[in-house]
Amino acid sequence: MRRFKLLLLTLLCSTGAFAQGLIGYMNNASDFFDKLNQRKFEEAQGFFADSIKAKVPPATLEAVWKQITARMGNLTSIDGAENRSQDDFQSVILNCSFEKGNQPFQFVFNKDQKLIGFFIAARPNIPTHKLPAYADTASYKEEFITIKSGTHELPGILTKPKNGENFPVVVLVHGSGPADMDESVGAQKPFKDLAVGLASQGIASIRYVKRTTIYQKEFTKAFTLKEETVDDAEAALNFAKTLPEIDKEQLYVFGHSLGGMVAPRLASQNPDVKGIILAAAPARKFTDIISEQNKYLFAQSKDTSATLKASLDKALKDIQQVANLKAGALPADSLMLGLPVSYWLDINNLNQVETAKKLKTKILVIQGGNDFQVSTTDYNEWQKALKNKKNVSFKFYPMLNHLFSFVSEKGTASQYQQVANVDAVLINDVAAWIKQ
Repeated sequence: MRRFKLLLLTLLCSTGAFAQGLIGYMNNASDFFDKLNQRKFEEAQGFFADSIKAKVPPATLEAVWKQITARMGNLTSIDGAENRSQDDFQSVILNCSFEKGNQPFQFVFNKDQKLIGFFIAARPNIPTHKLPAYADTASYKEEFITIKSGTHELPGILTKPKNGENFPVVVLVHGSGPADMDESVGAQKPFKDLAVGLASQGIASIRYVKRTTIYQKEFTKAFTLKEETVDDAEAALNFAKTLPEIDKEQLYVFGHSLGGMVAPRLASQNPDVKGIILAAAPARKFTDIISEQNKYLFAQSKDTSATLKASLDKALKDIQQVANLKAGALPADSLMLGLPVSYWLDINNLNQVETAKKLKTKILVIQGGNDFQVSTTDYNEWQKALKNKKNVSFKFYPMLNHLFSFVSEKGTASQYQQVANVDAVLINDVAAWIKQ
């Protein structure tokens, strides 16, 4: 039977101390189900708290597992997990795939990480992500890792081929805002697709929960791109260098959206990075992108009322004030458009195109033609600036959106609620470029 672990960490709390203990609960839940799947019912009983063990003898666990598999067929994969804190208890939900369908299960642990019960959970009504056809689950494996970035610990997953050695490794760097390790948006998980797609072609990857998701309270004061993105990406690169199965001369960064904006900075500060992928990466100022998005969504709304037009005008005026911000004009922790002045000054001064021009690092620029968040204007700017550099390649995908899934038109964010995967052609192109 082909089985693999592919666990999505969904964090529903904001304290770092709690986040650091999540991996233990998730591993225990997954390992418990592993024992049931292997028919090792006595070992499975050992996961329960002492006060519960007598109520769940191995024979009972065997009967329960027979009942589950009789209805659902054999377990084929565990492809998602959620964690929820409930007073002194921790609840973990595993989304399990069987031969006859999918079924989530809920596991409840005490504060000592001992199991006190597990139940069949209700199936969600919303569409759920499905593994892409190009994921060869027999050819790769995944394991939980912890990226230590200064005093922070970020749960992550290392995805790597099962066979061979000296794999190239790609660090996946998120776009703006909080994000889980799969960069989940609605029913789509682009980082998950990239990880399994690349691993199926012999390339390892590291993805991790973004710091702004776990340590939210730290972002109520002054911060910059360094704290939001750069430090943790560098920590992931340093982690990759410690892995014996990784080729230390084949380190890559896949920067998506905002991650693509900072990827040239990462390469300039880390000369051992062999290549960077600028995926839907803005070439213009961040404030230009925000203005363009606002205008586009206003046009898509078909609402010509004076009220909405006034709201758009005010938004554009506020964005322009941010664009014209000068150092020292306001305290660093003053908020503008929901972000501190320190952040805006940093990102306003980020000249990603000029930084990329100076790099000798391999660069691949990829862009979807139906991306309404970062438009082809930016792709054209990258081409104009870097077209004569021999270390730079370009790939344009007319029908792909910001998450690199296929759509028939640009549309709006509602498209992300549809189940879709990163396009296979893009996966193949990125893998081929890395292997060049």
